[in-house]
Amino acid sequence: MIRILDIILSGLALVLLAPLLLSIMIILKLTGEHEVFYFQERIGKDGKPFYLWKFATMISNSQNMEGGYITTKNDSRVLPFGKFLRKSKINELPQLINILIGDMSVVGPRPKVNAHLAFYPQETLDEILSIKPGLTGIASLFFRDEESMIAKSTLPPSDFYQSYIGPYKSKLEIWYLSKKSIYMYIKIIALTAWSVVFPRSQAYRKIFKDLPEAPKELLIA
Repeated sequence: MIRILDIILSGLALVLLAPLLLSIMIILKLTGEHEVFYFQERIGKDGKPFYLWKFATMISNSQNMEGGYITTKNDSRVLPFGKFLRKSKINELPQLINILIGDMSVVGPRPKVNAHLAFYPQETLDEILSIKPGLTGIASLFFRDEESMIAKSTLPPSDFYQSYIGPYKSKLEIWYLSKKSIYMYIKIIALTAWSVVFPRSQAYRKIFKDLPEAPKELLIA
């Protein structure tokens, strides 16, 4: 049933958003480094790698520069138009193609970069990789402003990710797996749409009162 909904929703979204997507493609082609899409290998269901679609928001070869796969607030590698795309999360919309072809679901754990797998507790990683990754999910809602969390810390980004972000994302994804249902799927989609309109909203906390407690280091005032 979820796969059918994934096909319907991703196909419908691609049709309805076509004017917006086309406009962004033209702007990206005419600005920055003239790259439209960025394809990054991610780890999907059962550990199978696939190529994730995103709009290009950073300079070429940025993953091999200082910072690697972790993007911080005011990261110098992010292109001017890319800042808007990242802030609004519009850069993630090409993943509707990943959903349509079956690499991803609309809702699920965010697909991991291979280099980040070590940041997640091994005892939960296999469970997280047992389902398709998603365009959105409970961790996506909590970590909507992940870059600000990293910027707030005095730890190096990779240390902060390993100490706090990876472990708490794991807890959130395991929580989702324990609640996974069509009803949960629909609620997370609705909350994601709400957070796009009201970026500072934390409505998901009021609806999901039994979420794992977050470390104070991840809380943004």
